[in-house]
Amino acid sequence: MSLYLTAIIKAKPGQAERMKSLLLELTTASREEEACLQYDLHQSATAAELFIFHEEWADREGFDLHNSQAHIAKFIKASQDIIDGQVLLHQTEKISS
Repeated sequence: MSLYLTAIIKAKPGQAERMKSLLLELTTASREEEACLQYDLHQSATAAELFIFHEEWADREGFDLHNSQAHIAKFIKASQDIIDGQVLLHQTEKISS
């Protein structure tokens, strides 16, 4: 059963472009994972520092494996000085296509 997630990440003021670069690298690596069915990155049109991922994973195990990947650790380390707060993660249920 698929796992649907929305992740919200906010960059500190003035750090949107740097964060965007890191998130694009993360997107490329994450999409190569076997369990990744969707990993779409969006940027707010009204608040440049706000980024949103829409994710779909084949299952919980695949998502758990994703969180243990080297590219996740690399992102966490590289973004620690530019991220504003914590990543907000919401598990959702798909109700329409």
